[in-house]
Amino acid sequence: MNRAITVAFRELRSYLQDKGDLAFSLLLPIAIFALIYGAFGGSDNFHGTASIVNTDRGTYSRQLLDQLESIDNIDVQLLTPKEADTKLQGSDLLLVMYIPEDFSSRISSGETAQLIFKQRGNGGTEGQIVAGIIRGVAEQINRNIEVKNLVYQLVADKNIAPNLVSETVEKFIVREEEAPLIRTTETILGSSPDPVNQFLPGIITMFVLFSITLGAQTIVEERKKGTLERLLTTRLTRSELFTGKFLSGVLRAFVQTLILLILSYIVFQLFTPISFLEILVIALVFSAAASALGMVIAAISRTSDQATWISVVFTNVCVMLSGTFFTIPESGVFYILSKFSINTYANKAFVGLISEGKSLAGLGAEIIIILGVAIAALTLSRLIFRAVPGGK
Repeated sequence: MNRAITVAFRELRSYLQDKGDLAFSLLLPIAIFALIYGAFGGSDNFHGTASIVNTDRGTYSRQLLDQLESIDNIDVQLLTPKEADTKLQGSDLLLVMYIPEDFSSRISSGETAQLIFKQRGNGGTEGQIVAGIIRGVAEQINRNIEVKNLVYQLVADKNIAPNLVSETVEKFIVREEEAPLIRTTETILGSSPDPVNQFLPGIITMFVLFSITLGAQTIVEERKKGTLERLLTTRLTRSELFTGKFLSGVLRAFVQTLILLILSYIVFQLFTPISFLEILVIALVFSAAASALGMVIAAISRTSDQATWISVVFTNVCVMLSGTFFTIPESGVFYILSKFSINTYANKAFVGLISEGKSLAGLGAEIIIILGVAIAALTLSRLIFRAVPGGK
């Protein structure tokens, strides 16, 4: 057994020294998760920048800017006319709003005032949305002015001071904004994907399974080149060689998972000390299952190309059926097929510990199934393991 452990640690050291293997098993899953998190994470609301040239400096232009700045998903960027024209010419900006210098004076005198939009092409999607928001704010200001004018006309013969009329109208406008007669609510149908809970466990198990099963090609190549046979000429027995290869896969998968989980904790603060230890138990069990499956692939493959293709197909099938990238409804053919993917149970266990507050005691079924796969695959691979092509 000591010699088997020595073989395992030598191969683990070789893995840690191989920059290509480390890049594949660590950097690639991090990069893919970062892309997915960028696509699905963060705020669901639109956020844009309103680029504005204000040449008016009057009351109503200030009011317009104040209301735009009070909107959480809009940032106001003030530019000079020269800056705006240069950015539009260079396509650094696709849409700019210009407030003319007579904007406030025309409104005060009861004349029609204009806001001018200059854009390249259609102004871009963000520009169109920002322009729509600006128009909505401008229309609200316009309605408030119309309300004031109408009230002035109605009380013109009542000898009421204009400032009192203005203050009263402003009070009711503010009250309406704070407690509108008509409110809008949003109802989300279905669920928005939580990139951490939905994708992180699946990506970790995907790359662990893939890298470990893909390692079967190394065993096939060593068998073909006679490396395994030469090892048997030493005091190493066939059982110790098999055990060493299996343990090296377990250690490699566990170290890979451990590093990815530590990085996840640093970035997302997902675990408590207890839950982290429980997650490591699941990681160790899954590592054993992945290594055992890798030994099966190594035993049945005649060439390294066969081992590679079997690993690729097997991993992709397990990943797709486990719901790594899309949620599988709890009914139908896909749900039934998902029961045959080992990743399904590993992902469910990780999610249960990370986000559902479960403990290992509540994940007994998943642990038993993963252990069962590990034992069955290990038994089968031991029976058909060959150190010499066509021989024992």
